[in-house]
Order: sequence, then C-alpha cells, then structure tokens
Amino acid sequence: MTSMIHLVHFADAHIDMARQGRRDPESGLPLRVLDFLYALDTIIDFAVHQPADLVIFAGDAYRDRTPAPTYQREWGRRMMRLSEAGVETVLLVGNHDVSPAVGRAHTLHEFDTLNVPHMHVIRKPRLLGPQDLGGLPVQVIGVPWMNRSNMLAAMDGGSGSVEEVNRQIEQYLTQAIEDYLDSLDPDLPAILTSHISVQGAMYGNERSVMLGRDMVLSPAIVKDKRLDYVALGHIHKHQDLNIDGHHPVVYPGSIERVDFGEINDKKYFITARIEKGKKTTYEAIPLQGRKFISKLVQVTEADKVQEQIMEALPDGEEMADAMFRMILSYPREWEPMIDEEAIRHACESAFAFHLVRRPVSESRLRLPDDVLVGKLTHAQLLEKYWETINTDTDEVEIMTRMAGEIIQSVEIGAQGGVSDNLDGTP
Repeated sequence: MTSMIHLVHFADAHIDMARQGRRDPESGLPLRVLDFLYALDTIIDFAVHQPADLVIFAGDAYRDRTPAPTYQREWGRRMMRLSEAGVETVLLVGNHDVSPAVGRAHTLHEFDTLNVPHMHVIRKPRLLGPQDLGGLPVQVIGVPWMNRSNMLAAMDGGSGSVEEVNRQIEQYLTQAIEDYLDSLDPDLPAILTSHISVQGAMYGNERSVMLGRDMVLSPAIVKDKRLDYVALGHIHKHQDLNIDGHHPVVYPGSIERVDFGEINDKKYFITARIEKGKKTTYEAIPLQGRKFISKLVQVTEADKVQEQIMEALPDGEEMADAMFRMILSYPREWEPMIDEEAIRHACESAFAFHLVRRPVSESRLRLPDDVLVGKLTHAQLLEKYWETINTDTDEVEIMTRMAGEIIQSVEIGAQGGVSDNLDGTP
C-alpha cells in the first residue's frame, strides 16, 4: 500500500442548527436543514468518489447534545455511505456532542455500540495506528472535547483562579499529547485531530452557540514537527494557523452559515495529501451554501420614510432564495410612517426575511449624584449603554457575552482561557 494518504477533513456540521421555517413537503425536513445536509452530501460524495483513504470529522454533528431521532437518522445515512465504501472514518466527539453528565451517551455512540465497520469514534484521548485503521500507513492522535468536570477529575482536581485552572488543564492536555508524540512510529505520517481552541485562532460568530467554556491549547504543541497535519474543529471560521510552517494546522470551519454572524465567511471542507518526509499539501474545497444578504438602512428624511426603505431593497433576482436581513435605523417618532406589510410583500422572493427595527431616541446617561463613571465596572457601563440606546432585550445577553470575551481576552492575554461571564467570575 502506498505511503501517500488522501485525507478529507471537515468539522462543525451542526445539521439541525436551523430547525425552524418552511419544510420540504417530500421529506418533512425544514428547508434550512436540507441546506446543511446538502453540504454534508457534497463532502461525502467527494470522499467516496475520489476516493479518500481517510475521513476525519473533527466534531459537532448536531446543534446540541440531544438531537431528535430524525436528524440522527439523516446523519447516520451519510456516515453509512462512507462505511459501505470502505473509507476509514474518524468521528471526533465535540462539545455539542458530549453530555455533561458522567456515564451518559454522546451523540455519536451508536457507531461504537453497533461496531460499524470502518468507523472509529474518539470520545477520549487516544492514538490510532495502522492496526486500528484498516492497515492504513498513518497514525492519528485524537483529542475530543473534554468536559471540564471530567478533566478536573482526571487531574485529581484543580485549584486557584479560573485562569489558573485553565492553565492547569492546558498543561495536562499538552502533556497527554506530548506522550502520544513520543510514542509515534517515526516512519509513518502522523495526524493530530482535536475539537479545541488554539491560542491565536480567529473566532467567528459561533461564540454565541458554543456550550461551555473553551479549553485552549498553545500553538507550540500543534506545530510540533513530528506531526504532518493537524485537523481541528470547534471554530467556525476557516483558517490555517501554520501557513509557512512545517505542516498545516487547519480549521475547515463550519459546513454552512449558522446565522448572519457568519455572513462574510466562505465555507469549505479540506482535502489533503500526506506523505512522510514530504510537505503536506491541501486544498480548501468551497461549499456553495445559501446566500445571506444584510442591509443597514438609516432613514434620514421624515417625508420619505417608506420611499427610502423601498429604494434600499435589493432587486428581486438578487434577493431570490436568499436569507435577507434588513436593519432599519430611524428616529422613534417616525415609527408610524413605516409600512411593514409593504416591505414584506416586496421581499417575497427571499427565502427568509428578517426585519430588525432599531428606533433611535435621544437619551442621556444619568447616574446618581454619588456615582462616578470611573468607578463603574465594564459590565455596569455596558448595562447603562444598552439602556441608553434602547437595545432589544433578546440582543443584550449575546452582545454582553461577546463584549465580555473581548475584554477578557485583552486582560488575560496569553494566560489562556476565557470566562463565560463579563466580570470574570466562574
């Protein structure tokens, strides 16, 4: 058997992320779910017809840890195509796949339970060799998403601040990977796959849908020269963290846009050719995906409120079958001049239309006489700001969380870990 390994790598399928909206009359599935399944079919078709020697799915098959049986059926059908084609497939358990309760099954357990041929589920760190992968001349170090409580139990507990515990977990994971690296056969190519955050990676909008706090790895361990390719998952934005280095360190990104936060992100899966002693080459294969359009319209003329809005709409062809969001900014007193029914009628060609109203009222931040702005925390200042600009309640939580992560990343820098809370408390 040739020592060249043809790999297909993808991650963050989240096939049931968009479960609302219009349904397909034939299958009964939401049409947006079919978008995700179409992307998954594209990847499976490619792997089967090339054919690939090895497929690595780097975690997060579903939206959450309790997928409906219908979606498990759809995922299972596609994985069985790989099995029936004899393609060795590694399924890594991600944070949306694993149950927080000790002893409960994860979402990919049936492939283990039924001992599906050519399917290898990684639910705890392990090293797979040729004897595990149908004789393929390759080694795969797998590090799935590790529940924080399970990690602390494996470490006999952690102590100190949130940042200190994060550092202890990072050191524990790094040492575990080092041990696997030390046991590698130097004559065979080696792949590390993990569902994890790596310091320096650029986040997309998936922060708002992640479950639990991130575990973070140092770039040094994923750039170890004993590796020939690193197949990552968890971050929805495609990127290579080692472009000019010895080997690629790749997040393929999610397979379909989850929401408007990913409007500018192109979606891909990865095909790579790996051979020991030679530089690994790879290609990011584009996934079509549904078109997303977002327009911010600032209404400035009181006597042309509706006219300005209608003129700002994309033409029907551009809007056709797209996810379209219009954000309207206008003085609150002009609200009665907006004909929402007419706007929605004009947007009928869109697959889905979201109208976001942002009325603006003149208001000033007022504080009690005994309170100084300089004494307020970041969280308190943001809370006052949201009130001042009349922010919708359902947006406040998401924006506060995102702001907190930015503030925390600046404050703790390279110390590792990001708190879920704006004030840094666990």
